[in-house]
Amino acid sequence: MEDETTAPGDPPVGMNRFQFERTPTIPTADEILDVSFRRAAKKRREKRNKDRANEEFVRAVTASVHDRLVSILQRFPDLDSLPPFYQHMVEILYGIDRMKKALGAIGWAAWHVREKGYSIASTMRRADDVADERRRAVARIASIVHQIDPELRFLNDARNVLRKLPHVSDEFTIVVAGYPNVGKSSFIRAVSSAAPEVAAYPFTTKGVIIGHRMTPEGRIQLVDTPGILDRPAEERNPIERQALAALMDIADVCLFIIDPSEHCGFSLEEQRRLLDEIRSLVTVPVIVTCSKADIVRRCEGLAMSTATGEGVNAVLEALLAHRSETGQCGIPSDSMQ
Repeated sequence: MEDETTAPGDPPVGMNRFQFERTPTIPTADEILDVSFRRAAKKRREKRNKDRANEEFVRAVTASVHDRLVSILQRFPDLDSLPPFYQHMVEILYGIDRMKKALGAIGWAAWHVREKGYSIASTMRRADDVADERRRAVARIASIVHQIDPELRFLNDARNVLRKLPHVSDEFTIVVAGYPNVGKSSFIRAVSSAAPEVAAYPFTTKGVIIGHRMTPEGRIQLVDTPGILDRPAEERNPIERQALAALMDIADVCLFIIDPSEHCGFSLEEQRRLLDEIRSLVTVPVIVTCSKADIVRRCEGLAMSTATGEGVNAVLEALLAHRSETGQCGIPSDSMQ
């Protein structure tokens, strides 16, 4: 087994997900205003002419608030350019339209802060009470920014969750499905050259497990489906179903593992039903294998034991054969005795 280290010049693992990781914390309205007021006040103290100092204060506050709002927009990921998996995740968790509306509100505020602030600043020299005009400008700018405080908090909450989505690379991907304790994680560990990455995931406390392996044709990615499979299909809510479908967006081939010994705690009938559901969700080949061959053999065709290593390479070879193939493939569920 070759080392999984990425070669020099290769794109980083999870580069699409990193769009959210690189997004800085989005400040609240008060945080934006506090920083802007402090910096503007420092510049104001440096001015000897009080009237000019008040005008410069308003201009400085306007520029600082405007630039901070624009920076949020510039550094937030372009939702339309995200790969399908991440677009599905955003839609499931928050709604793409809802997020675009929040970003639009920030753009609205940036424009109005600039227009109102500079408009007041340009008339301050002719005003009877310059200090009063300064207070009016500050109040108007603060009012505009506070109007979008809920949107700022919403986007920051979204950023905190989306940055924890699993690292998904643009490479040949095997999605491993099946009920808990059938051997999914054990298979990934058996064919990966390093301990799989465990990524936090919004739909389960168990997380998504991702492993990698180098092959002569390049690196492959193996993804363990999350705990949304832990309960029967009829008990899952629409969000869980969408999450599973989104996870399948990244699959080039799906490995479905069945435990014929039923030591996993689920009957063969339940496992077959889940297999049927997976097949209805994906358009990629589905390879079916039976695990725990060292305990019991009740499966024709592919069988393996991650405990002894029997059949593991054969399963991996069957999966890799689909790098350049299309169509459905696998052992029919009724072939199990």
